[in-house]
Amino acid sequence: MAYTQPMLNRGYAYMSIVGPEDEGGTLLAHLARVYSHSSEEEWQQNLSHGEVTVDGVVAHGSESLAAGQTLVWNRPPWFEPAAPQQFEVLLDDAHLVAVNKPSGLPTLPGGGFMENTLLRLVQKQFPGANPVHRLGRATSGIVLFAKTSEAAAMLTANWNTDRVQKIYRAVAQGVARQDDYEIVAPIGLVPHPLIGSVWAASVSGKPSKSLAKAILRTASSTTFEVSLHSGRPHQIRIHLASIGHPLVGDPLYGVGGKPFENLPGLPGDGGYLLHAQFLKFTHPVTGEHVDLEAALPSGFL
Repeated sequence: MAYTQPMLNRGYAYMSIVGPEDEGGTLLAHLARVYSHSSEEEWQQNLSHGEVTVDGVVAHGSESLAAGQTLVWNRPPWFEPAAPQQFEVLLDDAHLVAVNKPSGLPTLPGGGFMENTLLRLVQKQFPGANPVHRLGRATSGIVLFAKTSEAAAMLTANWNTDRVQKIYRAVAQGVARQDDYEIVAPIGLVPHPLIGSVWAASVSGKPSKSLAKAILRTASSTTFEVSLHSGRPHQIRIHLASIGHPLVGDPLYGVGGKPFENLPGLPGDGGYLLHAQFLKFTHPVTGEHVDLEAALPSGFL
């Protein structure tokens, strides 16, 4: 797999609107809380370099905030981590393009990545294409892009219904006692002492449904085929963990579908095997049946 070297990007302007809950607080405290990757001392250095504006005026940090103000952090260019650059095109017509994303390549900008993303790479080859959905950075497999607004609107409306079949392959810890599982644990945001909040199994979360079938067992693991019947963040990782089978190597979720208190890595880190293998749907424009398959990467049995 070809990787780029760390890339110096063009920087990025992060914009936000001050909410009522932040009114009266200082800008410095607000920045350190919202962008918690940096301390107040580090933010003060950014402010001294003129990187932050409030309603278009360069800020110094001691300003008292008011609801409705516009904050912009003009982050200077930074070196992005290396990422895979090759992807396989599975479908290409006037309205759609589908690709097989490699593990390690983010779908969208975020988490330190701006240019080393599947979105940027696909748009170089297919200008105007935009993803209908996303996969986590460590997850490989099918990502579907729409080239037209008509296709995007129809696919988005049907994406989390039974009109679109999404089937994944996942390698999980432990030997499954059953062949089939219907998993309906609700998924929602829960507080986390290190990263603020994270998606997890939660009684107050949104209804979620996955069907998991054990297709291979070893002495210490089970390979599942998982069909999604809802579209929550990290759904497969959370749902398999909720039935006692976290993904092998998952740095975020343990048994029960809850995040580890002391994370062994960052939430976006990989180390696990999860692959979007099949995608089946009716073409939103032609009405034809589309049946896509992305070959399993190395590591899957």
